[in-house]
Amino acid sequence: MDWSELERKMVDYRIHFHQYPEVSHEEVKTREFIKRELMLLGLTPFSFSGKDVAVDLQGIKSGKMVAIRADMDALQVEEETDLPFSSKNKGVMHACGHDGHMAILLGLVHFFVENRERWSGTIRFIFQHAEEAVPGGANEIVKNNGLEGVEAIFGYHLWQPLPTGTIGVRSGPVMAGADKFRIRIFGKGGHGSMPNETVDPTLLAAQAITQIHTIVSRSLHPLDQAVVSIGELKSGSTYNVIPDTAYLSGTVRQFSKKISKQIHERLDKILAGICLSYNGRYELDYSYGDSAVVNDEALCSLMKEKAVELFGEERVVDIDPLLGSEDFSCYTYDIPGMYTFIGVGKDDSPYGHHHPKFDIDETMFVPSVKLISGAVIDFLERSRCDANYISNNLRYSSTSH
Repeated sequence: MDWSELERKMVDYRIHFHQYPEVSHEEVKTREFIKRELMLLGLTPFSFSGKDVAVDLQGIKSGKMVAIRADMDALQVEEETDLPFSSKNKGVMHACGHDGHMAILLGLVHFFVENRERWSGTIRFIFQHAEEAVPGGANEIVKNNGLEGVEAIFGYHLWQPLPTGTIGVRSGPVMAGADKFRIRIFGKGGHGSMPNETVDPTLLAAQAITQIHTIVSRSLHPLDQAVVSIGELKSGSTYNVIPDTAYLSGTVRQFSKKISKQIHERLDKILAGICLSYNGRYELDYSYGDSAVVNDEALCSLMKEKAVELFGEERVVDIDPLLGSEDFSCYTYDIPGMYTFIGVGKDDSPYGHHHPKFDIDETMFVPSVKLISGAVIDFLERSRCDANYISNNLRYSSTSH
């Protein structure tokens, strides 16, 4: 394998994707570019949802099927990096590393095409749309049988909080599930000089916010991990009028649906109590989102083993669970999966994910291909030799959800 040539290809891919970012569900030109590159390799791309791109590749012999997934969508962020290949689409930027994810997955396709004699089985490459949306594109792929026949799935994230050359792994829950809630509080508007004749929804909203922030500290078990945040508050339009309504919205991050349900119920009770006290009323719309991403124990062990081999034990870290969410959970809910964090943090670029100045270290492209391809080949070989290789997946059972 000519690694320098592959690196050049992946950097070129990344530059193209970065210059022409597209937001969730609108990855039209991105899909067409990926399809062209796959067809140039003699492959036949297809789609499960009409918005994703997938391709299957068989090795020297038949065997198990494994999938590797990368996400395609960008964010509604105005870029401020001053890179020579900055976004040409105003107000849209690859500020999370998905441009690098796609470049690496195309690099993996090149690697496996050139090295078919080294592995047996089938690899499904999934370029997924709308990871940043809720619900995400993974839901559509799974609903349209995107995992049919797949024994395990690998995902990865270029991760700025980890220094370049560091690999982050964890068995079990690794990224949180994410829920969303919307609250509308109804009062009785009136003149600001006569509050006694009104039911002030702004006051009710303020009381609600204060009590909502006690849910984690006073209603959940101290060892349960969760975050409840209010991100939006709208009430009134002028200084001397008490409005009729107030609107709030927020997010819940958790590692089990049991905790989601507890928080939902507590939100309802808080709002009911406040509105009863002040003669108001409310509507609560609570949307249960994707589950937590849960890494399979055996796949995590395999990935860690390969990472230590390539990077050295001192560069492989057991990361703490992250309260950010990822719709990769839609895959790990159904089949064993492994989601790996690849350090791309640079001293001269301290800006984190979703920041207008976010950037990645492209020197990790080739090491990423070596790591993921090595883990995939080892998985296929071990699965071929031992039909019981895959561990009981550590994802939560349906009763826990």
